[in-house]
Amino acid sequence: MEIAHIALWTNRLEELRDFYTRYFNGRSNEKYVNPNKGFESYFIRFDDGCALELMCCKDIQPRTPEARTGFCHMAFGCANREAVLVQTERLRTDGYRVISEPRMTGDGYFESVIEDPDGNPIELTWKSE
Repeated sequence: MEIAHIALWTNRLEELRDFYTRYFNGRSNEKYVNPNKGFESYFIRFDDGCALELMCCKDIQPRTPEARTGFCHMAFGCANREAVLVQTERLRTDGYRVISEPRMTGDGYFESVIEDPDGNPIELTWKSE
């Protein structure tokens, strides 16, 4: 088995599409629109085969900031430690919030965490050998 895709609700469909294609080399399909349901979506595909479905619907409610069970974050693997540092600074310079500075974790990863335009945590990570 493999993860086919992960889906996110958003009220910023075009902004998130641009974010994931620009910073993570995703490739977007053409927008799917279902006018009867007020639903629109994009699939963003990545080199490893996994995809991110970005979805917008006229009735979707904003996320609440409280901690809760469920999905916590997505992680993008980087080629090396330097790539984590470069991507973190690129995103910071472009105005995205860094919520965890680059660091070595106790389980052997070098990582940072930034927020996408909707505030979803995104790990930039590299596993040291």
